[in-house]
Amino acid sequence: MSKLTDVPKRILIGRALRSDRLGETLLPKRVALPVFASDPLSSVAYAPGEVLLVLSIAGLSAYHFSPWIAVAVVVLMFTVVASYRQNVHAYPSGGGDYEVATTNLGSKAGLTVASALLVDYVLTVAVSISSGIENLGSAVPFVVENKVACAIGVIVLLTLMNLRGVKESGTLFAIPTYVFVAGVFLMIAWGAFRGVVLGDDMRAPTADFEIKPEHPGLAGFALVFLLLRAFSSGCAALTGVEAISNGVPAFRKPKSRNAATTLASMGLLAVTMFCGIIGLAMATDVRMAENPAKDLIHDGAPLGPDYVQDPVISQVAEAVFGHGSLLFIVLAAATALVLFLAANTAYNGFPLLGSILAQDRYLPRQLHTRGDRLAFSNGIVLLAGAAGLLVWVYGADSTRLIQLYIVGVFVSFTLSQTGMVRHWNRLLGAEKDPAARRRMVRSRAINAFGAFFTGLVLVVVLLTKFTHGAWVALLGMCIFYATMTAIRRHYDRVAEEIAAPGTPTDDSVRPSRVHSVVLVSKVHRPALRALAYAKLLRSDTLEALSVNVDAEETRALRDEWERRDIDVPLKVLDSPYREVTRPVIEYVKSLRAQSPRDVVSVIIPEYVVGHWYEHFLHNQSALRLKGRLLFTPGVMVTSVPYQLESSEAAKLRARKRQDWTAPGSVRRGPAERAKDSSPRT
Repeated sequence: MSKLTDVPKRILIGRALRSDRLGETLLPKRVALPVFASDPLSSVAYAPGEVLLVLSIAGLSAYHFSPWIAVAVVVLMFTVVASYRQNVHAYPSGGGDYEVATTNLGSKAGLTVASALLVDYVLTVAVSISSGIENLGSAVPFVVENKVACAIGVIVLLTLMNLRGVKESGTLFAIPTYVFVAGVFLMIAWGAFRGVVLGDDMRAPTADFEIKPEHPGLAGFALVFLLLRAFSSGCAALTGVEAISNGVPAFRKPKSRNAATTLASMGLLAVTMFCGIIGLAMATDVRMAENPAKDLIHDGAPLGPDYVQDPVISQVAEAVFGHGSLLFIVLAAATALVLFLAANTAYNGFPLLGSILAQDRYLPRQLHTRGDRLAFSNGIVLLAGAAGLLVWVYGADSTRLIQLYIVGVFVSFTLSQTGMVRHWNRLLGAEKDPAARRRMVRSRAINAFGAFFTGLVLVVVLLTKFTHGAWVALLGMCIFYATMTAIRRHYDRVAEEIAAPGTPTDDSVRPSRVHSVVLVSKVHRPALRALAYAKLLRSDTLEALSVNVDAEETRALRDEWERRDIDVPLKVLDSPYREVTRPVIEYVKSLRAQSPRDVVSVIIPEYVVGHWYEHFLHNQSALRLKGRLLFTPGVMVTSVPYQLESSEAAKLRARKRQDWTAPGSVRRGPAERAKDSSPRT
């Protein structure tokens, strides 16, 4: 079975890597950009559309507010990027927002940030995959008809790619991300050239449609609320910015400088693409509606349920490049692909944050260990499972999922920047150098403005999105917070309970006596081996124990025992209800009750078989007994194995596998590279 499972594993995720090759998996800036910034870069494929969808509630007249909303998003993006550049220099260890909040605001604030980020990472995968499926479905009907299955299939594929390791997955994802960025910039440049220089009249496929407003004539507070809701939807372009600060350890040295440079590059690219698409959407008269079947009117009649609303970026590309042109097809394909790959931001951020939380005992310790490919495999699988569940529950509908989005990320933004203000205040209290103080004051001002602005946006997001689904994200944050608190409490309780005391206790004092009990059912080789082993222990008392569930078998056991003249007393327990486990447990407890300072050693002979299906045929009573005896104080359980012929065959198979140079035969070794005595050529 080991061979059968190991070969597919090596084919899917590759050869295992040694611990001392961890440095080889670190990322240069050109690979780190698509790995950590694919989420904010790809969000320009749907963030402009979300702005127009909300504004359409008030009708076409509200579209002229979209440039101002874009300006507000740009200011927020630059503020967040500038703030996080301070973070990566001050906290390069990779804790990011969690470490900043925990260090400066306390463990509760840190857990709140961690809960928000974990929820946001799961939503990043669900939203990106669902949006990519919808983009692809406009060209491939099969995908639309089976969108949930296709979305889960893409999640499985991305999971396998990330299990191969961060560097290898980053190299695979770099090409489509850069193709997408180049395609969008080419579209913006060519569209601007056609419109400004050539004077062409570029029109989107929906330019001739009219929008039926759900709430016509909005003014005053209602209009302000609508604009704030549109702004909060456009803030989806900022998701994933924090992933770079969480992933600083994955960069090559100098880590902080490379991470800060990647942050600046990501911000500049995302802002330019977002503004360019918004501008071209206005120039080409793109029309969007939350309910296009009823609210989009053509020739005086609604379009009906058969109409499929294309994303803003697809409509703009068709207006600029022409429908069916090569550049249009390339950009459409790159957009769908990069939306799938945008989930890679979460696949790198979630496992790394989970590892840090596990190290701090807030999550299971298994999340802290690296897998065969030096990636945090358990965290990757956990993220995939949570995102797959969310996609299944919400039917892979990006419009419904995106309402849950960005709440968590702005919680982490706000608490992180508030923590950075405290960080600079603490350093300023001890710093005397005027030049250093000026740098700290400047950094504090940037973080203070970031904390104020992101806090304001958080309030806006909660007010405008709470009833539209944001409450689900808040509920997820509460569940993560409660779970991590309970895990930490459990680990602390166990650590306190098993800590070695300063003075001797009953655990370190030698027991008064040891009673050894060998469980037997028949006189056969496993039982004789267990008896021989028990004699070597030199216990104070030694006896064989059997349970009478069948009178004939018990009589045969006694006769064989006497015939062989075995010099170990045999005790038989009656069991009128034919139970085996309960009589043994009660007898062992009675020995303990007679002398609580004594120890009872229960010795169980067991068969060792070589095939997985044989386990169902043997050792079931022994397994139940061991499970019960483990909860009995003062009882030690020892298994004495007896290898059957099938286990010898399994041993030969294992020996052959050791000599078989298959993928994955290299095992993970110590951190130090093994010395090679052979000459190098």
